[in-house]
Amino acid sequence: MTTPLCAAEEFARLVDLVRVLRAPGGCPWDREQTLKTLRPFVLEETYEVLQALDHDDRGALREELGDFIFEAVLLAQVCTETGDFTVADSLRSISDKLVRRHPHVFAPAGDAGTSPAPTTPDEVLERWERLKAKEHSDSGTPRTTLGGVPASLPALLRAHEIGVRAAAVGFDWERAVDVVAKIEEEVAELRETIESGGAALRARAEEEMGDLLFAIANLSRKLGIEPESALRQADEKFTRRFSAMEAAIRAGGRALSDCPLQDLEDEWARVKAAEGPPRA
Repeated sequence: MTTPLCAAEEFARLVDLVRVLRAPGGCPWDREQTLKTLRPFVLEETYEVLQALDHDDRGALREELGDFIFEAVLLAQVCTETGDFTVADSLRSISDKLVRRHPHVFAPAGDAGTSPAPTTPDEVLERWERLKAKEHSDSGTPRTTLGGVPASLPALLRAHEIGVRAAAVGFDWERAVDVVAKIEEEVAELRETIESGGAALRARAEEEMGDLLFAIANLSRKLGIEPESALRQADEKFTRRFSAMEAAIRAGGRALSDCPLQDLEDEWARVKAAEGPPRA
């Protein structure tokens, strides 16, 4: 396994390679990239890292993390060329932040503050949010509790993060079962909206559906489940079963569109049964 010294050397090598790629005589594609053009690649690499995590594929994760780090170094190189900051500035910033927001780990003995050291992940998160709020207040640019949640996040992930930030300051359901009750309430309101019909059905149903999805994201948070990951797994499971159902029906000489719903449901049940019980 690579030692910390080797890791530093490899990182320095990557930074130098990216510098050469962007330099005169370097790669035409790399040279023409901007912060704006790199955005979709950052997003793509993020989801490829998530896919490797979802499948617990360590080999893929090793490669995808490298691709992800390359995008970060390339972004920093663009900013280096414009005189804004260097990748070293970014690394220093996150290292300083980690030390500053973990006084219970990095502060000298007896100098971690008057409050007791956190002993649970929730207590660590609460202290992190307090320290962050104090930093912004001290800098003269106070930030609201939810102001730091990026609007560009996927909506389900953003709902999860909003819940995390609100819970960190004590605004939360006490138990996961309380969120289940909220979900049942939202389902009832959505059902009532659908049954009532009317010209405003779509707008009202959209609002109620949003409330339902937001409550589901918060139940996921209370259960310690990342909702985007859970939904991706459900997407893959449905795709796998649907593809198997389609293959079986085509093998019988029929097209999906020619099959009555009952035949599709029967084949779906056979595919599901063939997979066996859910994995523990």
